[in-house]
Amino acid sequence: KHNAHRQQIVTKTQTTAMADNAASAAAAQPQSQSQDGQQSLSQFAPNLAGSVLEVPDMFGGSLLIRLQNMSATADLGVRLDLKQIALRCRNTEFNPRRFAAVIMRLREPRATALVFASGKLVITGTKSSHNSSLATKKIAYILERVGFQPSSYINFKVQNIVGTVDVGYPIRLEGVAFAHPTFSSYEPELFPGLIYRLVQPRVVLLVFVSGKVVITGAKTEEHLVE
Repeated sequence: KHNAHRQQIVTKTQTTAMADNAASAAAAQPQSQSQDGQQSLSQFAPNLAGSVLEVPDMFGGSLLIRLQNMSATADLGVRLDLKQIALRCRNTEFNPRRFAAVIMRLREPRATALVFASGKLVITGTKSSHNSSLATKKIAYILERVGFQPSSYINFKVQNIVGTVDVGYPIRLEGVAFAHPTFSSYEPELFPGLIYRLVQPRVVLLVFVSGKVVITGAKTEEHLVE
């Protein structure tokens, strides 16, 4: 009986040790995969994917303009039944009492679209004109599968591009406002940044003391570069 009890204890100990080893191996495997994944991502990071524009500065170097958001409009040329779209499409929101449009979200490319009953679309959240155009085509395809036939010509147009840039040195905003009173507006009591309005291209710059600049109102990436 003593030998049988001893053998049972040894068997339980071996079984427990094997289970612990398997658990530790299973825990270590995802960690190693995640580490490998981080290494593979770090090799290619940051993933620009058309969302960063490199432009030369006035001192022989270069600046990086990062596209933060882009708004575009499109017209499918067909009347839409928003209730039908909200019922048959995924990732949609529709509350006609709050807003008279269906909010449709796409994962790839990552975008949010406002779908109106008139057939007009507003696409936001993308970071390149290519992704905005691709999101518009994807929404048109989804609506066609639901039962609506979009026009062969989709009037797509980029309305606004927002970008940010860091010049790398602090900016004395009072001096800029004094040197360019026609184009700039600086009211530190109301807003900490200087508002500079360019005539050509027609964009607005929000300039901050830290050297960060927000560019808004551009229609194309070329306007941001200019």
